Amino acid sequence: MTVIANPFDTGGYSLTELTQAINILPNIYTRLGQMGLFRFEGITQRSSIIEQAEGVLNLLPTVPLGGAATVANRDSKSMRSFTVPWIPHDDAITPQDIQGVRGFGVADAADPLATVMERKLTRMRAKHAQTREYMEINALKGIVKDGAGATLYNYFTEFGLQQISVDFALGTAGTNVQAKVRDVLRKVETELKGETMTGVQAIVAPEFFDKLISQPKVEDAYKYFSSTGAQPLREDMRRRFPFAGILFEEYNATVTLSTGATETLIPAGEGIAFPIGTMDTFVTYGAPANLIETVNTVGLPMYARQIARNDGSAIDVKTEASILPVNKRPRLAVRIFSSN
Repeated sequence: MTVIANPFDTGGYSLTELTQAINILPNIYTRLGQMGLFRFEGITQRSSIIEQAEGVLNLLPTVPLGGAATVANRDSKSMRSFTVPWIPHDDAITPQDIQGVRGFGVADAADPLATVMERKLTRMRAKHAQTREYMEINALKGIVKDGAGATLYNYFTEFGLQQISVDFALGTAGTNVQAKVRDVLRKVETELKGETMTGVQAIVAPEFFDKLISQPKVEDAYKYFSSTGAQPLREDMRRRFPFAGILFEEYNATVTLSTGATETLIPAGEGIAFPIGTMDTFVTYGAPANLIETVNTVGLPMYARQIARNDGSAIDVKTEASILPVNKRPRLAVRIFSSN
């Protein structure tokens, strides 16, 4: 029997090459990805020690053998070990995938395997990007969840911190919304603890956004913004509205979990305000792949490899990511809501 020819065995498509390929494919950017809020930082281990000091979470660094050790807080409650979640996702190229597929951009079927491989990798990358967005939006709120919606870590309970909340009371006509905004800004500034920022943004549920722009003390400002900033009759004005120092943005995102259930990322009537332009507050740590050849190497955002089955029935395409998003200053992300 003639088995499927696998050009990736001899064409340089090793773990390294295929991993480079999936990491340079066009990303399916979700909102936090577009903002670049969480910077990526590779680490060499699959678990990390995180220390909390005065409300700031830090990953303990590695040092050369025999070098000076970092000095930890003697309170054992200030340190925790966290396993970096492992997120594998596999697919396969079968004869049915290749049959009748033309090589990309050519009249004849020159290299259908390469065409199908690129298509598979693009779809797999999109799923990893969506999973990372889901994990980072929850990490922004101080929680690490997996793709099934299960809470892995809650940094507030792990380190005995309390989340800051501000009730905007948008259902009350006399509420001084500008004072509420100033309250949020001051709380964020207090919790910076040596960090810098360029501004404060809030992503809010549609219900919160609608109440905000219709609140009597905000409505005129919104009308003025609408009339000067865009053409309200021709453009969708729901998305962004700067008011009193905070840029409010409607964030209406619902994801389908691996269990089949759905989850709304920002609960109805709520929002989260956070600083933008920080240097070292929002970080997604990436561990090496779960492979012998990547042991003790610096982690990458995701990995890809292919393995031809011995019977020639398919080529397995395997991808994985090991990421741990961390909001190092959990109290910086202020929960905003309206109780009426």
